[in-house]
Amino acid sequence: MPQIIVTALASRNPDEAVMWRERVNRADFESEHFTSQLIEPLRWAVGDAWTVERAIDDPALSTEIDHPAAHRRAAA
Repeated sequence: MPQIIVTALASRNPDEAVMWRERVNRADFESEHFTSQLIEPLRWAVGDAWTVERAIDDPALSTEIDHPAAHRRAAA
């Protein structure tokens, strides 16, 4: 089945590189509800990946990161 995957390519830990993974199929996109609900977690995952990659560029920021995507998934 097709997937949408957002990763932090520069992540030091491959286990934390995947910020978000969503399995999708063509029929999902026929639903306006599905497509509208897809945007929010995608936005979070892109933001999380950006934060992880930025922290790798500036190690002083790494203390601010505790795998942010995991917290949102747990809260959902």
